[in-house]
Amino acid sequence: MKWTDSREIAIQLSEKFPDTDPSTIRFTDLRDWVLALDCFNDDPQHCGEKILEAIQMTWIDEAE
Repeated sequence: MKWTDSREIAIQLSEKFPDTDPSTIRFTDLRDWVLALDCFNDDPQHCGEKILEAIQMTWIDEAE
């Protein structure tokens, strides 16, 4: 998975952290959680606020 795979990342995070409200997550924690996913294999330096926001918004959509 790459940073641009926001939907797949959101699905993985919602499965790994089912009791977490994604709207309350800090971007620093979100970044760490994405990097810790087993199937994630992108360069950590390619991440920015817009990417993290897209992942968070997709996760919020998935949670609803």
